[in-house]
Amino acid sequence: MKTMTPFNIWKNISGSKLFFSFAALVSIFLFDLIFIPNFFAIQLRDGNLYGNVIDIMRSASTVCILAIGMTLVIATGGVDLSVGAVMAISASVAALMMNPYVMAKTLSAETQRLINDPTFTFAPFGSVIIAALVVAVICGLWNGILVAYFNIPAMVATLILMISGRGIAQLITNGIRIQIFYEPFSYIANLWLIIPLPIYIVAFMLVLTWFLTRKTAMGMFIESVGANSRSSFYSGLDEKFIKLLVYAFCGFCAGVAGLIASSNIKTSDANNIGLLLELDAILAVVIGGNMMSGGRFTLLGSVIGALVMQATKISMYNLGVPANAVMAIQGAVVLFVILFYSKQVREF
Repeated sequence: MKTMTPFNIWKNISGSKLFFSFAALVSIFLFDLIFIPNFFAIQLRDGNLYGNVIDIMRSASTVCILAIGMTLVIATGGVDLSVGAVMAISASVAALMMNPYVMAKTLSAETQRLINDPTFTFAPFGSVIIAALVVAVICGLWNGILVAYFNIPAMVATLILMISGRGIAQLITNGIRIQIFYEPFSYIANLWLIIPLPIYIVAFMLVLTWFLTRKTAMGMFIESVGANSRSSFYSGLDEKFIKLLVYAFCGFCAGVAGLIASSNIKTSDANNIGLLLELDAILAVVIGGNMMSGGRFTLLGSVIGALVMQATKISMYNLGVPANAVMAIQGAVVLFVILFYSKQVREF
């Protein structure tokens, strides 16, 4: 029987995929505790919680959801550069269904009154959500078909939709930034149930994805395809269909993130919704301990990676660092964390 020495215990802990991402998050919070007074102060107002920690989780919600979908794609050895554009497409579909009258050249006084009414939506709210998510899944299926069945490299295949997606979103709304006055839609991002609703959505997506990948054989199939696609094929797995599924699910995650983002700003802003968030999602996955080459993956690590990036940003804002310098500092933190995953550091 092997004796568990302190060295062996430390080796097991440090060998975990979650170790470095969790250590990075704890290090940032320790820095905040020392250098930023009252950073962890939580206020209770009207039965709801407010504070920097709540802001970090709320602001990171879209990247967390994108990172969950991106984790499965990267686990198959691929990547999805189009999730930001898919966010814009789903937001545009939802906005247009709620307020199609903006496409008219002239509006009557009665129509103008209707579209400014916070209780009015042209399509039922449930139909709006379903349609936006279905369109996002279709975008994911498009990427999956190109990657899995046409053998186009994932970076090239998803780059197509990344470039054209915002144009598609603009076509959907005819280039108009549709204002969303329907109040229930704004609840998606702005409703507080002790903590903001987006945090509950992230938790639900994380648990749902964990259940689908860890309580069924799907997770093992995904890791098998990422580790060795050819061996998976000869083992009887339909690796093409598995890739198709993960890209479709990644599109679904992008659709959910797009609804949260558009609900937060109450507009269909196709130019800015999801802009460059695909890069944040990829970085979150890598910070979380997932290898870009595919194979074994950790969903919780990706979520922690997204929190690391957002915690860095909020911390810098609290220190009064100019916004144009925050990105550089955030990049340095990301580089520092990723260096810890190198072979040399692990051997040390």
